[in-house]
Amino acid sequence: MTTPDELDDRYGRTPSPRRRLTAAVAITLGVLAVGAIAWGAVGNVLDDVDVDTVAFEVVDDHSVALSFQMTAPAGRDVACALEARDTDHGVVGWKIVEFPSSDRRTAAYREVIPTVAEATTGFVNTCWVT
Repeated sequence: MTTPDELDDRYGRTPSPRRRLTAAVAITLGVLAVGAIAWGAVGNVLDDVDVDTVAFEVVDDHSVALSFQMTAPAGRDVACALEARDTDHGVVGWKIVEFPSSDRRTAAYREVIPTVAEATTGFVNTCWVT
């Protein structure tokens, strides 16, 4: 049985330059796409902020004290959105707190959230690297 390579040699066929160029461009784009996905995944992990609400205390009708622990990248500024809710799960208090960069990755914080009505809970909604 004759192979395609033997037929190409027999009849003098060679891959066209356009086909080689198309293959090279496709391979290059594939490598760039994989690199971009890998870079995005690593970048997201490096800027990851983990927060655990430790406790909350209803101070009075217009404030809630919130204790939480945050693990963030060392040397990066971080901001957090703190939230207080009432018995109907309505937002009655909201506060954005910014934390300056630190050499420590994990630290404990206590913040007071002002509210417009009595709250029944307080928690950290989200944190991000600024």
